[in-house]
Amino acid sequence: MGAFILMVHLRTIPEKREKFMEIALENAAAARSTEPGCRQFDVLVDPEDPNRVSFYEVYDSKDAFETHRQTAHFKKYLENAVPLLVSRELTFFNRIVP
Repeated sequence: MGAFILMVHLRTIPEKREKFMEIALENAAAARSTEPGCRQFDVLVDPEDPNRVSFYEVYDSKDAFETHRQTAHFKKYLENAVPLLVSRELTFFNRIVP
């Protein structure tokens, strides 16, 4: 079974990192618990540099990801968390095999 994968690589403003993590973890938990098309949403932190954060998100399909982008929790994340970042890079993948 295929899947639609999103990897997000982020760099937080150091003095805003704790607030960013609070918002990011809230968004990830809401996606996992309320979105049937979200299979996985991991928040990863570089052990050498806590300001380097990544998200690994797995959705049933691109449509499921687009549904995620319309949720209240995602819109809240964009509004409140993105201003706490130095950089944000999104990369999309299609999973070919499970």
